[in-house]
Amino acid sequence: MTEKSQQLEQKNFKYLDVLMVIFVLVLVLSNIASSAKIIDWGISLGNLPLSFDAGTVLFPISYIVGDVLTEVYGYKRSRRIIWIGFSTLAFSALVFWLVQVLPGEVTWQASVGQESYDQILGSMSSGAIVVASLAGFLAGSFSNAILMALMKVLTKGKLLWTRTIGSSVIGQAFDTFSFIFIATALGVFPWSLFWSLTITNYIFKLLVEIVVTPVTYWVVNGLKRAEGVDVFDDDTNLSPFKF
Repeated sequence: MTEKSQQLEQKNFKYLDVLMVIFVLVLVLSNIASSAKIIDWGISLGNLPLSFDAGTVLFPISYIVGDVLTEVYGYKRSRRIIWIGFSTLAFSALVFWLVQVLPGEVTWQASVGQESYDQILGSMSSGAIVVASLAGFLAGSFSNAILMALMKVLTKGKLLWTRTIGSSVIGQAFDTFSFIFIATALGVFPWSLFWSLTITNYIFKLLVEIVVTPVTYWVVNGLKRAEGVDVFDDDTNLSPFKF
């Protein structure tokens, strides 16, 4: 480990934990929303209706935060937070399963009922949505972070927009296809909605990334000044299988 790497290891960052909380919160909320509702704004691409699961409204934020983490603090810290997010998603699934199997109170059963819970939030604790969410999250988040780190070195820290958008083109493709395909194969979504959900999710996420690029620039530049850091992953082990 170089002297510069040792100094970074010992440095206390003011905003890193705040970004981690935002990242994890968005992941959990977007997965709850995904299982709760499918949205249709009445827009079509030819004969293909552009409907999407409700989690898509929030989920792009996790990629934006992921870009900021890798760009400012480096892949090593981003990788650690990705694994923390993964663990949080798995734990939230366990909690929803526990709530599902606990006996319901009589008044609640009459006014709401176990069937309503199972239909709306039950998939959060089912093997299907959990496997789909975790697989998509890992594939997308790590491909996004690794590409961000590699492209930063190749571009010598210039042209940030090429990294944020370029990495998302690949990361969002892995994430969206993995999540929708596995969830559909395991019965969460009907096959009739497969391409509609996949294409709409992908387009929407990329558009959000592009639209908020000026905000990403502002946050990245502000954090670099505030934290006094701008990490380049020249000699970082980019394997995702580390913590």
